Amino acid sequence: MARGQGKQRFRFIGGTISELRKVVWPTRQEATYLTTIVIVVTMVVAIILWVIDVGFSELMNAILFR
Repeated sequence: MARGQGKQRFRFIGGTISELRKVVWPTRQEATYLTTIVIVVTMVVAIILWVIDVGFSELMNAILFR
């Protein structure tokens, strides 16, 4: 390790901890609500993509294997 790299590393860690103390963290209720929204939106998008995939697969099967 080069000279001074250790000090830079500790300064970086100290700065990171300092910034994390300034963060306004969500409450448990807010985190649960937002997590639920993310899961629901992910499931809806997955279902939409699945329907599109099945539709294109059926279309390709109809075109290629008449």
